[in-house]
Amino acid sequence: MTKSFTAIAAAATLGLAAIAAPQQAEARGGAVAAGIIGGLAAGAIIGSAVSHPYYYGPGPVYYGPTCWWRHERVWTPYGWRWRHVRVCD
Repeated sequence: MTKSFTAIAAAATLGLAAIAAPQQAEARGGAVAAGIIGGLAAGAIIGSAVSHPYYYGPGPVYYGPTCWWRHERVWTPYGWRWRHVRVCD
């Protein structure tokens, strides 16, 4: 399915290009347009060939005590209550 669709699309593109191509008498300023299009194509090819040295290093490292919150039973003046308590190593 994909190969046939690609073949049909390529044939349609070539057919359209053959019909829409200007004749020799109609081609005015074609050299300038061809130069611009060729320059853009060459720039795109050269620009994509240049490798950019991206550096992907490790993430940030945090030093110090490891702390977390724990739900503990705590004695208060009103009796036992459940509170969130911060616990550190």
